[in-house]
Amino acid sequence: MNLMKSLALAACLVLPLAACKKEEAAPVERAPVAAPTTDDKASWHAYLNDQVPRHMEGITNQPFVYWVPATENAEDPEAHNRLLDKAKSDVARGIVKGNILAYAGLDPTRTADLVVSAFEGVTPNTMKGVRVVYIGDTANTDRVKAAVEPAGVEYVFVEAK
Repeated sequence: MNLMKSLALAACLVLPLAACKKEEAAPVERAPVAAPTTDDKASWHAYLNDQVPRHMEGITNQPFVYWVPATENAEDPEAHNRLLDKAKSDVARGIVKGNILAYAGLDPTRTADLVVSAFEGVTPNTMKGVRVVYIGDTANTDRVKAAVEPAGVEYVFVEAK
């Protein structure tokens, strides 16, 4: 009989607590970080750290992010060539479903050139389920889209602002 009283008492105490489920607050979307107006590396990293996650829905892997400086680095004149080689080799070896490639930089034409070069010679429909995000300007988006879509990717254009 004591067991029954204990169970009844426990039920009386637990049920009101279970019924008082706390309402979850709706997530508040942050205001977007403005696109940098200089070639400052730290500013671009902050901008890309804000922009790329906004396009990660359905992506299951770490993003490939390419920041394309607008000018040659006087201290390291081969930096752009290494970035281009990396972008080309990443794409050439094959990017699998669930990945995202994001490209951005102060000079949208230079950024678009890098994307177009990286996708030259990619076998059609070998990158289904991959998302390519070009953060740039409308003047270059059609050119980038034409270069990447034959690979079977989902193309996303974001106007840098």
